[in-house]
Amino acid sequence: MGAHTLSTRGGLRAALALTLATAMTATVAATASATPTGAERVGPGVDTTPQAKQLAELSQRAADTGSLGVIVRVDQGKGPTVEIARQSAWTRADHILKANDQFRVASNTKTMTATLILQLVAEGKVDLADPVEDWLPGVVPGGRAITIKMLLNHTSGLDDFLLHPDFLPSLLGLDERQWTPEQLLALTTAQTAPGEQWSYSNANYQALALVLEKATGQHLGELVEQRITRPLGMTHTYLATDAGWRPGPGHATGYEPDAEHLAPILPPGTPEGIGFAGPERNDHVNTTDLDASSWTGAAGGMVSTARDWDRFLGALMSGKLLPSAQMKQMRTTVAEDPADPEGDRYGLGLMEVRTPCGTVWGHTGGLPGYSSEIYTDRTGRRSVTVLNTTNFGVQLPAAATANKTLVDAAACAMLGKPLPTAPTR
Repeated sequence: MGAHTLSTRGGLRAALALTLATAMTATVAATASATPTGAERVGPGVDTTPQAKQLAELSQRAADTGSLGVIVRVDQGKGPTVEIARQSAWTRADHILKANDQFRVASNTKTMTATLILQLVAEGKVDLADPVEDWLPGVVPGGRAITIKMLLNHTSGLDDFLLHPDFLPSLLGLDERQWTPEQLLALTTAQTAPGEQWSYSNANYQALALVLEKATGQHLGELVEQRITRPLGMTHTYLATDAGWRPGPGHATGYEPDAEHLAPILPPGTPEGIGFAGPERNDHVNTTDLDASSWTGAAGGMVSTARDWDRFLGALMSGKLLPSAQMKQMRTTVAEDPADPEGDRYGLGLMEVRTPCGTVWGHTGGLPGYSSEIYTDRTGRRSVTVLNTTNFGVQLPAAATANKTLVDAAACAMLGKPLPTAPTR
């Protein structure tokens, strides 16, 4: 999402826990089914090698350990592509998961938003050193000392509106109000001095949405379509404006644990019965129709498919969307944890992630019912995508271990190296 909210490995569970208390407890819960419920996609140009079969086994294990539904796509830049869909048995009654289903990619959106800003930088319409106050007078707390670059790489010092108690009902789907970026920024306070340290905040990208619209006179969705999705032929990718799904491929069904099964992983003192809104299903809640569009936007509002998003990242990293100067700016990173020199780093809307087989570039994403890790190599020729149809559920210890094993194996496959033989944590 470290733990990024609207984005990963700590995900919305971390946001909720921080909102409600400071102490965290956890228990292991697993959704079990030993029966394979999906299959590798078999056809021309699709990999059916032993390595692909091993990834399929790891995908099923992750699905049965708490990920519920898993989509994996691995493109080595040559030869056949691995495309896998696996799911826990009980979810099949709701939807048969397919490798190219539409998916809420959440904070992967930040990479696209950053690309749009850097295109304007290349055109001389925005400067990374511009104070935010010059663009958005009175909108961003401490905006005179915060630059566009600080928003992009999360060094602005702004707290995250997701952690504000007034926002919690919207995060859970209990409050269906439509938020504006200005309202979300009004919930935001300065957490640290600008430029001092990295601290992930979705408020940064709500401000960037306003900068984009002011600089161009166009809505974010129009800019995405005009500058990125249409030129790249990304026919199943769009900025969500409501809870609906556009016609095209099917869409993945997302779930979170119901209130009873969510309670054991929440901190002491949490109000009884707190949980996500939605139809109950097999100790879970179906969150597919939760409308997060007004509070995600430039921070996490994109819907896409594994193939489409791989196409975007490949075009970006290979220099098709930005000049070399702006790509260099995007890949200039800061440490997410200064105490861990070998840990992940963050550039301008782009993560630099260490895997057992090498460094990859991309982002992570997490929303109610959906979590994702999507990466390429530095050249953009190879890509890997791992999608899960739960966000809170995949953070539980057993599920997190199974998912981490799968992601590491898929990244190694992308880089053309042997799959790890044992879990990495």
